[in-house]
Amino acid sequence: MTGRRRIRSTSLPTFTRPVRAAAVWAVALVAGVSLTTGCGVVPGTTGGSGDDPIKVMTWAPENTDTTNKPGMPAFARAYARWINSRGGIKGHKLTVLTCNDHNDSVAAARCAERAVAEGVVAVLGSYSQYADSFLPPLEGAGIPYIGGYGVTADEFTSPLSYPVNGGQATLLAGLGWALSDCGPVALVRPDTIVGDELPTLLNSGLTAGRHPAAKDVRAPEEATEYSGKAGQALTETTADPAKQGCVVPALGDRTGTFMDSFRRAREDYPAVRTAMVLGNVDQTEINASGGKSGPYEGSYITGWYPVESDPRWNPMKKVISAEAFDDNRIDAADTGVQTTWIAYTVFKRIVESLDGEVTADAVRGALDDGAKVTTGGLTPALRWNFQGPLASVGFPRLANTEVSLQIVRQGRLVLARKGFTDVTATLKNSDLG
Repeated sequence: MTGRRRIRSTSLPTFTRPVRAAAVWAVALVAGVSLTTGCGVVPGTTGGSGDDPIKVMTWAPENTDTTNKPGMPAFARAYARWINSRGGIKGHKLTVLTCNDHNDSVAAARCAERAVAEGVVAVLGSYSQYADSFLPPLEGAGIPYIGGYGVTADEFTSPLSYPVNGGQATLLAGLGWALSDCGPVALVRPDTIVGDELPTLLNSGLTAGRHPAAKDVRAPEEATEYSGKAGQALTETTADPAKQGCVVPALGDRTGTFMDSFRRAREDYPAVRTAMVLGNVDQTEINASGGKSGPYEGSYITGWYPVESDPRWNPMKKVISAEAFDDNRIDAADTGVQTTWIAYTVFKRIVESLDGEVTADAVRGALDDGAKVTTGGLTPALRWNFQGPLASVGFPRLANTEVSLQIVRQGRLVLARKGFTDVTATLKNSDLG
């Protein structure tokens, strides 16, 4: 595939295969982009030299009809309060600007334009489906984008992007590997151009495990019920009564809708299991759907990080307890909140490594010079190369190829297998390139 296609999709994360032209934008702040556009700020001033505050930005969609990630900017503000109460980062107070991208390309561009105009030194722990709108302004100004949610392929190709997870590519490849001993597998995915790429990712893992390719069940992206598609998936996975298979719904925000339909359709096929990736479901959705009596019980789920109960999350939980205990937007089990914590952890360690002024150029220079950043065991040590090991299959900036296999047991996400699975070889041997 060549060219960039702007796809509005509820499948999370989404991947296109762009070829980015070099872009240099001279950007000015659009008048009126302020709190009325959903942007807020932890008070402070721009700077980074001497004892001046360091200014960063975090954005995400809030109060929209589709995907919302309010916990990400909310946690960023809590982190700023927490770190500033402890003297800041290397003697600098941290100023956090936030912005609502509204799940809209124009709003996403305005968030990036504001980041440029305000002179932030980095954009951290953010979520947006519109990398083709927000990355060019950041690239033109030399502002690094650290720890985005991994929603688009641009985040794994832009030289200004420093992702902390492996996006949907790693999750689906890892899930396919985990299902290699399952019976027939059916993938239920959106009937869109973006959805067309999902079977290849899942099949890369299935093939590595010497399992036949998944049956491809295409479904309307924004249906209000999926009884027909649930029945089709069950037909595909129960052809052999001796070895009933697994159904993998990958419908983004509509995964819960599918599971409502699937719960009724599977009554005659209790041996059929479900499996999915984080981003299509999380602990909040599991709780809302009935917990241990809900449709997700027994499901395999792949994630980028340890489960929420892992003690490696305790430092993040201390921040939440100290600064946002009563903020119901911030959930320690939310992958967006976890990604934001990791992004700020990376940024703090990079700033602490600098000798002089804290600027966008200095932060980017430290990252590009091969800095190896640890995150307290939440990810492998991270180092971003311009041509990483997965450059040949379209992900040159992918630095974290490890996934965890989890299972819903008694209504809670717990580890199904100790440790992490590295899917580098699985993806390299796929036909993604």
